[in-house]
Amino acid sequence: MKNLMIPIIALTLLTACKKNPEKPVPNVIDSMAQAKEKNLENTQQQKKTDEAAVKKANDEILQALKGKDYKTFASFIHPEKGISFSMYGFVNPKEDIHFSKEDFEKLQPTKTLFTWGAQDGSGDPYKATINDYFTKWVFSKDFTVSQYSLNKFQGGGNSLNNLKEIYPGKDFTENYIKGTEKNGEMDWKTIRFVFEEFQGKQYLLAVVNDQWTI
Repeated sequence: MKNLMIPIIALTLLTACKKNPEKPVPNVIDSMAQAKEKNLENTQQQKKTDEAAVKKANDEILQALKGKDYKTFASFIHPEKGISFSMYGFVNPKEDIHFSKEDFEKLQPTKTLFTWGAQDGSGDPYKATINDYFTKWVFSKDFTVSQYSLNKFQGGGNSLNNLKEIYPGKDFTENYIKGTEKNGEMDWKTIRFVFEEFQGKQYLLAVVNDQWTI
């Protein structure tokens, strides 16, 4: 009897399997690969969008500086973190001037003198109003016709450039004007903008000028 029951049970199980075939198991590896590829595509697309937004902001800021439109410039100052200014490539948060957006807008039209740093060579303090600093130092050349780069340095001399260490992971632009052959190309100048996205817009954290130093 026992020998008879075993074939019957086996036959029953086989029939049940045919009536209720198992659903194919999803290929977990393929699913993970597809998800990873999708995330990569989204990241790359977001990066492209960010690069376009940074370039647009960079160009608008340069145009504002050229036209002395400091109201437009102020609209790019980070609303929570404010903005810092460095005369040369070496960024010193303890000594560089920093303004909140509100303070910049309030002080920009005034004749208040600020010490922006020490001049290379003489070491004399550079004192100027915001407007004079912008026209005589920040935008001392027409950077609207400069060479643009994103997160890449073009100009460099013998001074320390620590921008990436002070602003790790932040996007920055460089607007570089090559030096002339007459001066051995040592009269190059550049202006760098450090950006951070906030509520869908690219804002300025810092304006860093650089040039050949002694």
